[in-house]
Amino acid sequence: MSLFSSIKSLFSGERSTDKAPESLPSEAYNGYTITPAPVREELGFRVNGLITKGELSHQFIRADILPTAEECAKEVVRKAKQMIDQQGDKIF
Repeated sequence: MSLFSSIKSLFSGERSTDKAPESLPSEAYNGYTITPAPVREELGFRVNGLITKGELSHQFIRADILPTAEECAKEVVRKAKQMIDQQGDKIF
């Protein structure tokens, strides 16, 4: 996306469709389900995911940007496991 296109989209209200998260395969961890959903950005993929347990869910997004969706998904899982270990059900 060029600088002009970026500025134009700010004033026209256009939203880029390439930023929609794409859910990747989920992973079970200690009774929780972690679903990576990296968001495509200009420089790579932003860390974004969903932690669920039963009917409860917690979506999180972080500032980290990684070059590939696969690397980003691994980071989402790592960060989600860390949150689960530190906070448990307080996440919800």
